[in-house]
Amino acid sequence: MAAPNSLISLLGRTPDPEQLRHVHTIPARKAVNEPWPGWVHPDVVAAYGSLGIHEPYRHQIQAADLAHSGQHVVIATGTASGKSLAYQLPALDAIHRSELRVLSDPGKIHDDGAVTLYLSPTKALAADQLAAIRSLKLPTVRAETYDGDTDVSARRWIRDHANFILANPDMLHFGILPNHTWWARFFRRLRYVIVDEAHSYRGVFGSHVANLMRRLRRICAYYGAGTSFPEPVFIAASATASDPGVSFGRLIGAPVREVSEDCSPHGSTTVAFWEPALTDVKGENGAKQRRTAVAETADILANLVSSRVRTIAFIKSRRGAESIASITKRLLDEVDPSLPGRVAAYRSGYLPEERRALEQALRSGQLLGVSSTSALELGIDISGLDAVLVAGWPGTRASLFQQIGRAGRAGQDAIAAFVASDDPLDTYLVNHPEAIFDVSVEATVFDPGNPYVLGPHLCAAAAELPIGPAELGLFGPTAEGLLDRLVVQGYLRKRPAGWFWTHPESAAGMVNLRADGGGPVSIVDAETGSLLGTMDSPQTHYQAHTGAIYVHQGDSYLVEDLNEADHCVMVRRVNPDFYTTARDVTQIEVLETSRSVQWGDITVHFGDVKVTTQVVSFQRKALISNEILGEEPLDLGARDLFTKAVWFVVDNRSLHGAGLVEAEFPGALHAAEHAAIGLLPLVASSDRWDIGGVSTALHADTGVPTIFVYDGHPGGAGFAERGFEKAKIWLTATREAIKACECDAGCPSCVQSPKCGNKNNPLDKAAAITLLDVLLKDAS
Repeated sequence: MAAPNSLISLLGRTPDPEQLRHVHTIPARKAVNEPWPGWVHPDVVAAYGSLGIHEPYRHQIQAADLAHSGQHVVIATGTASGKSLAYQLPALDAIHRSELRVLSDPGKIHDDGAVTLYLSPTKALAADQLAAIRSLKLPTVRAETYDGDTDVSARRWIRDHANFILANPDMLHFGILPNHTWWARFFRRLRYVIVDEAHSYRGVFGSHVANLMRRLRRICAYYGAGTSFPEPVFIAASATASDPGVSFGRLIGAPVREVSEDCSPHGSTTVAFWEPALTDVKGENGAKQRRTAVAETADILANLVSSRVRTIAFIKSRRGAESIASITKRLLDEVDPSLPGRVAAYRSGYLPEERRALEQALRSGQLLGVSSTSALELGIDISGLDAVLVAGWPGTRASLFQQIGRAGRAGQDAIAAFVASDDPLDTYLVNHPEAIFDVSVEATVFDPGNPYVLGPHLCAAAAELPIGPAELGLFGPTAEGLLDRLVVQGYLRKRPAGWFWTHPESAAGMVNLRADGGGPVSIVDAETGSLLGTMDSPQTHYQAHTGAIYVHQGDSYLVEDLNEADHCVMVRRVNPDFYTTARDVTQIEVLETSRSVQWGDITVHFGDVKVTTQVVSFQRKALISNEILGEEPLDLGARDLFTKAVWFVVDNRSLHGAGLVEAEFPGALHAAEHAAIGLLPLVASSDRWDIGGVSTALHADTGVPTIFVYDGHPGGAGFAERGFEKAKIWLTATREAIKACECDAGCPSCVQSPKCGNKNNPLDKAAAITLLDVLLKDAS
C-alpha cells in the first residue's frame, strides 16, 4: 500500500523504502449505542448524564447486563472504549440501592448491603478510577483506595464504612486475606469484584494472581454461605485479547462470559512500520549496527512536535523514556527554543499530583510531546492524541493496539508509527505486518499449577482457612500432591478435616507476587545510605553485578559492589553515556519429557529440565549508537534453575541431506536458537528476557543436534509450552525473520543475541536458514 503523503510529511521524512517498510490503515468505526437498562436506578443514570454520558455503547450495556444477572464477565475492547462504565454500572447501582434502603429505615439492621472490591495492577490506575467514581458525585457511594500508602489510622474506617474499595493484588495478599476476620462484614456484603487490566496478569505474575483469586473466592464462599449472595460476581476489563473469556476463566477458576465487539467510535489510524537505517558502527564479529530505536523515535518526535502535533512515544524502559525526551529537547532547541519546554518524560516514580499535572498539560496542549514507559499504558488518563510512536515491540499485540489506540481525537484521523529495535522479532514484524493485523491477538499465558507458585499459595490459603478435601478441585490436579509434600516439609499438618497451617512464620510472607523467589536483595546508595529498592536474588547477576548500570526512577547508578552474603548491592549515582548487558553460558539437562510430536525425522519435545547458568562477563554499550565500548569479565557462581523447556531433536542424516556438513552444525544451531528466542514472543505473551536457550551439535541426553528454549522462571511460566503448541508458526516466523534481514553474515536484527556468553560465535546465518527448512519440512 502506498504511503499517504500527509503521513510522510508529518513524520518528517521523504518516502524511503529502506526505512518505511509498510503502511497499514485501521479503518474508522462508528458508534453503536444502547439505551440505559431498566434495572439501573435513575439517580445513577442522572449521575452519568451530569458528565455528558447520555447514550452508552452497546458493549458497555452487554457486559453490565451479564454482571447484573449474576454471571462472571470480561469486557475486552479497545483503548478509550469506555470499559470502566461497564463494570461501574452494576456495582454502583447495587451500592446505591442498598444505601437507599438503609436511609429509608435507619433503625433496622441491614445485612444485605452491597460493597465492591476493585483490583488494579498499579496504584496509579486505582487513583484514576477513584477520581472517576468520585466525579459522579453519588452521595451514597463511599469510594476509597486501600493500599500500602493508606494511612494506618484510616484503614479501620475504610474496612467498616467504605462500600467501594480500590486495592491491588499485593494489598489483597498481604493485608486483606490474612486478616479476613477483620473484614467479615465486608466479605458478607461483597457483590462485585472488578479486575481491571486483566490482560496484564501473565507469566509468573499471572500465575500468582490466579492463585490469589482462588484464595479470594474461598474466603468469599466462607462468609457468603447462607446469604443472598454466596459468591460475588467477577467483572474484568481487558485489552483486546484472544479468547478473553477462557483466559479470565483460568485466572479466577470459574466459567466466564465475554464481550469483545467494540461499539465505540474511532477515527481511522494510519500505522507506519519504520526500520532504522544501518550505520557504519560495527558490532560483534564486524556486524553492522542499526541506528537505535531511541534515537530514531526522538527524531520523529521532534518532527511531530515542531509541526504542533500532540504525540506520545511509548518505550519499555524508564531509561529509554528519559533518553527520548532528552534527545528530542536537544533537537528542538536547535529549531525553536520555545519548544523544548513543551516536551516531557512520563514514567513511574512520579508523585500522583505530578503525574496528573503532566496528563492535564498534554490534554490542554501545553505539552506537545511525551515519552512514556510502556508500563504506564495501564494508568495513563490520556486519550485523543494526534499521534503515537511505539519504540520497539511492546511485548504483545494487545499492548501495541492499546498504545496506538491512544491516537485519535473525537473521531478524527490519527497516525502511529512502530519503530523497530535491532532484534529478530522487530525485524520480522516490520517486514510482516500481517503477523500483527491478520491474526488474532495472542492469548494471555500463565500457569497456575506451577509448583513453585502454587505451593506457597496453598500455605497461605491453609493459614487463612484450613483446606478441606472438597476444595482441592479449586487449586487444580497437582494440589493434593503438593499439600502432602508441604506436610512432609513441616509447613502443614493433615487432619481428617483437611490441611492446617502449623508453621510459626507468616504464610503470606512466603509469596512474592511480583518476583521469582530467592529472597530480596537491598539496593543501597553508597553516598547517602538510603535504600533505593530491592531486587529478586536471581536478577542480581544480570542487573546488579559489580560494574553494572542500575536505573532507579530514571536515575542511573553504578554498582560498586554485589555482596551476596549480606544480600546487599552498593551503588553510586552517575550520569553515564552507556548501558550494560550481562553475558552468560548455560548447560541444560533433560529431567522428564511430558509431551512429544514427530515431524518426520525431527522430534519436538516439551518437559522438565535443569538449567545451570553462569554470568561470565558484561559489555558496556553506547546509549545512542549501541556501539560496544568494552567488555569486562565477572567471577560469579553458577546457579541452577528447574524449569520447563521445548526442544527440537534433529537427525544428522537430515542435515547432511540438506547439504550441511558437520563443521556447519554448531553455527547453524546457535544462530537458529538465538533467532527462535527472539521470535517466541510472537506466539507467547513473553519478553525476550523471560526465556533462554541452549543449542549443541551433540547433547548428552539426546545424542544428536538439539535446540532448547526454556522458561527463565522456576517451575516454568507457560511460555515454552506455548512454543511447543505453536511450534510450526513460531519456527516459520523465525526463518522468515532471518531471511528478511539484509545483513550478510548475521547481526543483532537476526541471529546475534545481547546475552550470548560465547560472544555470538559461532553463528552461520545461511546454515541456520537451511536448518530451519529441515525442521519445518514435515512440520504439522
